[in-house]
Amino acid sequence: MKPLLTLFTALFLFGSFPISSAGAQAGWVRLFNGRNLNGWKAYGDETWKVENGTILGESSAGKYGYLVTDQQFRDFDLRVRFKGEANGNSGLFFRSHITGTSATGPDIQGVQAEVDPTPGHHTGGLYESGGRGWLIQPTAAGEKALKAGEWNGLEVSAHGNHIITRLNGVTIADYHDPAPKFTEGAIALQIHTGGGVKVRWKDIEIRGKALSK
Repeated sequence: MKPLLTLFTALFLFGSFPISSAGAQAGWVRLFNGRNLNGWKAYGDETWKVENGTILGESSAGKYGYLVTDQQFRDFDLRVRFKGEANGNSGLFFRSHITGTSATGPDIQGVQAEVDPTPGHHTGGLYESGGRGWLIQPTAAGEKALKAGEWNGLEVSAHGNHIITRLNGVTIADYHDPAPKFTEGAIALQIHTGGGVKVRWKDIEIRGKALSK
């Protein structure tokens, strides 16, 4: 009975965030279970839904929209895959907080790894919302790492004031923040204001301890 008990214990601990055996050995936990949006909360009037094991974020009101994890994190490694299916802008937020609403939709503060479907539009660069704006943009080589219309792998490593982003294995930002404003918070996917956004996400995994509520 011991193996069965171990399985039940694992299911209880991880709930709607099952992990593969390989991922478990490496300490990676799935934030998206591939079936529903358990563990996430949508803010705003934009559309978020699960299709064929992916999260589809799509403009419907032309305002900002966010899909935000229930859990918050401070130091972590995060990896996702995304595919832009239209020209609208998106982003991967971390150490973030929804702070209210305005005429353009929910307001957010935190750090964003830019996600844009058009090459040369700074995907993987770091932007601070509710603060200093652009922290660091990609190099010329980094601007060429995006695969337009295809699945792209984006990684974020945030430990203390040191943040690294990689796009399809290419280092985009390696940034030591001299004055961090946001040090902990949720992971969030963005639909940018203006309409025309259609982006898919999958394989969202994190390695790091969630903060106690």
